[in-house]
Amino acid sequence: MRFIDTHIHLDASEFDEDREMVIQRAIQAGACKMFIPAIDLPTTQAIIPLCRQYPQLLYPMAGLHPEEVRDDYHEVLQQIKACLPGLYIAIGEVGLDFYWSREFENQQLEAFECQVQWACDLGMPLMIHCRKAQNELVGILRKYKARLHGGVFHCFTGNLTEARQLLEFDGFALGIGGVLTFKKSKLPEVVQQIPLSRIVVETDAPYMAPVPMRGKRNESSFLTNVIQQLAVCYDVDVDTVATTTTNNALTIFSLAG
Repeated sequence: MRFIDTHIHLDASEFDEDREMVIQRAIQAGACKMFIPAIDLPTTQAIIPLCRQYPQLLYPMAGLHPEEVRDDYHEVLQQIKACLPGLYIAIGEVGLDFYWSREFENQQLEAFECQVQWACDLGMPLMIHCRKAQNELVGILRKYKARLHGGVFHCFTGNLTEARQLLEFDGFALGIGGVLTFKKSKLPEVVQQIPLSRIVVETDAPYMAPVPMRGKRNESSFLTNVIQQLAVCYDVDVDTVATTTTNNALTIFSLAG
């Protein structure tokens, strides 16, 4: 089995004590590439040295995460943009998140739209985070629909209507991770009605570990559990899921196999 983890925060402090072992376990499990999204200016800069240590395996993204948006977002975005395009394969992790608070709602909306414009202008895909904000997010994306260069709707856990609304945007896939394996998850029923050609797999590590590791620190090697569950959903073998989702990711991010 050969797969791509399209979303892992490998630079997170949770991996400081055994990052090399995590990478080696991922490789042994079948990971051929691992994509690392930034969440702010420090991580946008910090993930580059890490990715340079593992060329052809680790790939960086640059962006300002919605939960990191504050009143100084204009200045932060200018500094992040100065890093582009460089080695980055996408603009991300960006988006909208009104789950905890709407304190910086307008700033989030403006910051997201600005980064969508970057993606259009630079011909780069987007890694999009959306929580309790799909209507607002779709409204912004529709303004740029003809200019978008694809991407991933990260950590998708919504219903079929939401999935279909997001997949109206050509070149985008749903990022499916550990939630698919949770006992009470409705996601398997939704996924069964979405073409496998519109799916990529991800961990969001160190968060969202799949069953039977739920509650533990997540890592790329655990992604085999998600792939196995997808194989059940689509009634195909795991190699078909791994190969198809890998090819989907390579296409979206314009990478060679």
